[in-house]
Amino acid sequence: MTSRGTHSQKRGLSSLFSWCFKGNDEPEITYCHDNITTVATAEPTLPLPPPRELDVIFSELVDELDLTEEHRAAMFNLPAEKKWQIYCTKKREAEENKKATSCPEFYIDQLRSMAARKTLLALQDEEEQGRHKVIDDLKTALRTQPMRFVTEFIDQDGLSCLLSFLKSMDYETTESQVHTSLIGCIKALMNNSQGRAHVLGHCESINIIAQSLVTENIKTKTAVLEILGAVCLVPGGHRKVLEAMQHYQKFASERTRFQTLLTDMDRSTGRYRDEVNLKTAIMSFINAVLSKGAGETSLEFRIHLRYEFLMLGIQPVIDKLHFYENATLDRHLDFFEMLRNEDELLMSKRFDVVHIDTKSASQMFDLIKKSLSHTDAYPCLLSALQHCLMMPFMQSSSSLQYWMLLDRIVQQLVLQTDKGENPDVAPLENFNVKNIVRMLVKEDEVKQWKEQADKMRKEHQNLLKRFEKKERECEAKNKEKEDMVAMLKKINDKLERESKDHKQAKLQAAELSAELQRLNTASSVPGGPPVTSDGLVAHGVVPSIPPPPPPPSVFPPPSSIPPPPPPPPPGGPPGLGMAPFALLPPPPGAPIQSSLKKNIPRPSHPLKSFNWSKLPENKTEGTIWKEIDDLEVFKVLDLEEFQRTFSAYQKPQKTAEEDHMAKKVKELSVIDGRRAQNCNILLSRLKMANDEIRHAILSMDEHEDLPKDMLEQLLKFVPEKSDIELLEEHKHELDRMAKADRFLYDMSSIDHYNQRLQCLFFKKLFAERLADVKPKIKALNLASREVVQSSALRQLLEVVLAFGNYMNKGQRGNAYGFKVSSLNKISDTKSSTDRNITLLHYIVTALEKNYPNVTAFSEELPNVPEAAKVNMTELENDIASLRSGLKSFEAELKYQQTRSTKDPADKFVSVVSQFLTVASFSFSDVEESLTEAKERFVKALRHFGEDLTNLQPDVFFGIFSTFLTAFAEATEENKIIARQKEEEERRALLEAQLKKEREKNARKAHEEKEDGEFDDLVSALRSGEVFDKDLSQMKRRKKQKHSFDVTRERPVTTLNQ
Repeated sequence: MTSRGTHSQKRGLSSLFSWCFKGNDEPEITYCHDNITTVATAEPTLPLPPPRELDVIFSELVDELDLTEEHRAAMFNLPAEKKWQIYCTKKREAEENKKATSCPEFYIDQLRSMAARKTLLALQDEEEQGRHKVIDDLKTALRTQPMRFVTEFIDQDGLSCLLSFLKSMDYETTESQVHTSLIGCIKALMNNSQGRAHVLGHCESINIIAQSLVTENIKTKTAVLEILGAVCLVPGGHRKVLEAMQHYQKFASERTRFQTLLTDMDRSTGRYRDEVNLKTAIMSFINAVLSKGAGETSLEFRIHLRYEFLMLGIQPVIDKLHFYENATLDRHLDFFEMLRNEDELLMSKRFDVVHIDTKSASQMFDLIKKSLSHTDAYPCLLSALQHCLMMPFMQSSSSLQYWMLLDRIVQQLVLQTDKGENPDVAPLENFNVKNIVRMLVKEDEVKQWKEQADKMRKEHQNLLKRFEKKERECEAKNKEKEDMVAMLKKINDKLERESKDHKQAKLQAAELSAELQRLNTASSVPGGPPVTSDGLVAHGVVPSIPPPPPPPSVFPPPSSIPPPPPPPPPGGPPGLGMAPFALLPPPPGAPIQSSLKKNIPRPSHPLKSFNWSKLPENKTEGTIWKEIDDLEVFKVLDLEEFQRTFSAYQKPQKTAEEDHMAKKVKELSVIDGRRAQNCNILLSRLKMANDEIRHAILSMDEHEDLPKDMLEQLLKFVPEKSDIELLEEHKHELDRMAKADRFLYDMSSIDHYNQRLQCLFFKKLFAERLADVKPKIKALNLASREVVQSSALRQLLEVVLAFGNYMNKGQRGNAYGFKVSSLNKISDTKSSTDRNITLLHYIVTALEKNYPNVTAFSEELPNVPEAAKVNMTELENDIASLRSGLKSFEAELKYQQTRSTKDPADKFVSVVSQFLTVASFSFSDVEESLTEAKERFVKALRHFGEDLTNLQPDVFFGIFSTFLTAFAEATEENKIIARQKEEEERRALLEAQLKKEREKNARKAHEEKEDGEFDDLVSALRSGEVFDKDLSQMKRRKKQKHSFDVTRERPVTTLNQ
């Protein structure tokens, strides 16, 4: 808009001096007024000044005209007489305007004229420029003229003229500089106490000012926001501003009243990219709305308004605004976040909790329930919740209004004062729900849409059932196909391997047979020479054929040692990797001889103990501990800082359908009534005839008509022997039999009905149960390999061993290893200087400093958390259950194959034979995987020197999983502590700067005058000084609560310097 206004000014001034240019020298001039020539050719009455003085005053005139470089050069090339003539003409016009504009009537007439002419004809650029000049002069007069001028302007209804012009502006005027100057006139008028009283007393003034936010002119928006923000600071102005924003929401057809502000603050393209002033004005207005008026004393009001901004997404916008690194903007952003933290802390104290997550419905409900339990209000809470359950829950056109109504009622209950006053606008005037719903939704539309929805819902349900049935069929067929292909591939691979092995075995057998035959031939000759390994007769001594050599041993052959001792007593095999002839323990009473002590640095004073479980040195052979050298770690550690942190003597610093079945008249029922009722419920859900159920069972449900859950229920209604005998007695009365009795009678005609049903249920669940077991075995296998091969874990254990040996002394020290369960005891050792710091925090810091690659050791153990969930007993029970099911399958298959008479629809043998082939192969594959996983787990236990008999995978890997979590938490807590420390330092520096600025301003301050009070409010609001007192108080309170748990406090955005 500024560029357009400048362009208009250039054209108007060029046309004014059209006679100064010749030919094509004025490309931007498109028209010329008739009276220009007479004005311009008026002879000057003053004498021509000297050339140097003329050049100076003419240069000032040309600068005011804001011409292009080409036109500036043409102006300066004019003769001296022409220059003087132009200057005198402009000076005479200025004097005439000054005389005409010295009284308020002139400006009021001009305002009325402008408001009237805007709809009659389009304005020329010069006229637009003239309008802007008149309004700009009015703004200057309202600021500089005596009090009498302002009083006369108000008495002659000048304020109403300004507001009428603002209210009736067209689009072009709204986006022009005229709009900005009009807002400036309002601002200048409010700078006077009498004018401010008239503006605030006017019933529509603040609403009309707020309407100006619809403009795209950034300067106008900024000025409007500064006025509204300052009005919030004036007594009685806060509610007027909220009403004005509510009025603007309807005027601009916005979804919410503050939507425009958040949109403008988030815009970062085009002219909004570097527009920090507008974003600062918006943040200062938001802070004023939140903290002033009712927000000064009402926590509920502040949280209510802030939630409205948060729902509009202000938090990510604030995070983006910090990148501007503007000190004034950062001050407003910091005040918003610190006020939010303070309010959340106060709210948490009300419920005696650390933090309330307002995004968690369950946590807020638990807090309300806890606070109202055992009080008279608790039945009311239950009643409200019960009625909420009965409210419409579908996303229909009317259900939303119910919840909106409930939300507004609760809002008004919270915000309304004891006197019945509402600090916020839009109160509910009518609590009649029917009237409100009738205004929002027409009953005819509801009825029409409901009928259509019911019809479509029924169609949808029918289509869904058909689709689900076909989908089950396809899934089952696809699964069988995939399993068959996978099984055939595995069988093929296995056959190829066995065929290859068979050929090799045959070749080896042939070779061995030939070799044996040659040996037998050679040995049949008495006194014959011995045969070498190459089949050649050796010359020399003729010995007898030696016995075959013993099998190779996994241990090194003993050289000159005594015979092996007798077998060890029962209790488990010795650990792998240990020599079979280890030294025997010393006899009872003999002193225990320890190996040489490590050269571990000794602390200068006693340290706190690390509560670990030390491994004896004789149990570290063949384990990871033999590869670890903690003495190397001491070379890079800062032991002095470690001593200060974990000194033994320092004191810590404080710092769920109900169905109803109607019985047929004169029905025959011989089974138990309760069982018959439950069976009827099952059949009604199954929605299949008895013949269909019978066919599905005989065909092993090839069309997937019986879901797994229905099969499970059918197993509960297998006809018992007593039921069959009773039903056989009444088989001549089949037509009178009740539904449940007829079902049991029909099912009893199926041979081995119970076994068939169980086989069908097992077949449907087999793939699912197998898929549930495989990930557990895989996790156990991979995790066992990861903990053994992880180099980062090895380095971490080395550092922990070093710290433990450094801290412990006596029997607890001089350790060569420790049990892995000791890892989760690291955090039990607290620092002597700060109880929030533990040994784990320190180790994390030391690793980040000296071994940065080790801090990401969790990346080398990705399967450990899953392995920690594997219970070996449950896993083996699952495998045993599958094995038992397959055996039952085989037994039933053998029985069905021996039957002489078969139903044509019976497909049990063919289906089960095919399934059993695939399932047996898949199960054997899983068994092999489990055996391999167990072996690797035992190796992992030996690797760490752990007990092989008692330690289960969920316990062993659970130790590592818990340590991984604690390590990650300690790493994050270290970052929070570092950020808070940096934040405290920056806050202290900022407070010192603010204090210095205040002292400097106090020295320069002079006695406040009546004129200028509103400007001071706008200036203080823009700079953020109006929030300095609140900001300092919140910082002091935060310092007093610095001993609060750092891990539970919501971090504040760091100040930008």
